[in-house]
Amino acid sequence: MGNIFLFHTDVDTDQIIASQYLLFPTIDEMKSHAFESLDPDFASRVRPGDFVVAAENFGCGSSREQAPSVLKALGVQAVVAKSFARIFYRNAINIGLPVIVCKDLYDHVKPGDEMELSLTEGVATVNGQQFACTKLPPYMQGILDQGGLIASLNREGE
Repeated sequence: MGNIFLFHTDVDTDQIIASQYLLFPTIDEMKSHAFESLDPDFASRVRPGDFVVAAENFGCGSSREQAPSVLKALGVQAVVAKSFARIFYRNAINIGLPVIVCKDLYDHVKPGDEMELSLTEGVATVNGQQFACTKLPPYMQGILDQGGLIASLNREGE
């Protein structure tokens, strides 16, 4: 169970982590500025296990890997949206942040609602309602469990 942080359509990577913070040398230094222009208190309020829920085209804009990385560093359990920008989706999987497509969820939740998400079953449960989401195949779950694509590939070589 985690709390929902709700964001709109077309949230771009510059809104997730603004370009001026890319000058910081580490993700740990950047993460306190996540969503600063949309929700200045996000980084101080989000807790490990919470969820980012958004409408369409989440993560559009530049291809910066820091965008999913700051969310993972803050403990976001998953990003659930109606759709994702392809490069954000790829970067999230690469670093081990679950990104789940769930077409109907956004229209039935509000900020602060508690949600439970089963990645293997492809089901989000909020307010007593269940919503069908992307069901991750076992190989994809394995990649996420190992911390992302690079970590997974490194373990295969051992």
